[in-house]
Amino acid sequence: MSVFALIPAAGCGRRFGSGVRKQFLNLGGRPVVVRTLEIFQKHPLIEKIFLVVPAEETDYCRYELVAEYDLPKVAAVITGGAERQDSVNNGLIACGAAADDIIVIHDGVRPLFPAERLAEVVRVAAEWGACIAGVPVKDTLKEIRGGIIRGTPDRGRLWQAQTPQAFRFDLIRNAHEAALQSGVRATDDAALVERLGAEVRMIEGSYRNIKITTPEDLLLAEAFLAAAEAGL
Repeated sequence: MSVFALIPAAGCGRRFGSGVRKQFLNLGGRPVVVRTLEIFQKHPLIEKIFLVVPAEETDYCRYELVAEYDLPKVAAVITGGAERQDSVNNGLIACGAAADDIIVIHDGVRPLFPAERLAEVVRVAAEWGACIAGVPVKDTLKEIRGGIIRGTPDRGRLWQAQTPQAFRFDLIRNAHEAALQSGVRATDDAALVERLGAEVRMIEGSYRNIKITTPEDLLLAEAFLAAAEAGL
């Protein structure tokens, strides 16, 4: 069994509102996506990394990021699709994994996932077929329709899904293929696996494992990074 990392980083960053794509913004002296890649570059379980980026950024990523920051586990820089689901599917097609290999899918703009939790995600996925990281929600959530509260879900049963999400390759490949044939779109890969009726296990991730989507997220990531470097 081999373990590969698939890093979708092809987003255009519309919500960030910057002239620079959010995955290439500076975080503590290095681009956000480089910090993400380094998690997997340094981890002994990961054999290869497949980075998925916008078509116009492939050369930049190959020569200015992968080569410049010494990331030899990056086996390929792959052209992304119109949406994240398309980008992940492109990566799955290109990675050449065997049926029982484990694919760890992790957002390119989540640079603060604690590396020590990665082995558990992989172990559970190898045993059960699918495992994702997440955290219990802290706030009370409301279901809204037409600007009116229609329900208050039981917070005790709700977790916030994160990445990494790890899967046996044949399972996640079949899930994406089934979604493509049915025209189904989902916000994460686990939802596509759930559609097949397969169980997806969840382990606790970290509240610091934020997805950088807005300028406020980048400020928070800088604070978390500074705290980590200070041993806090």
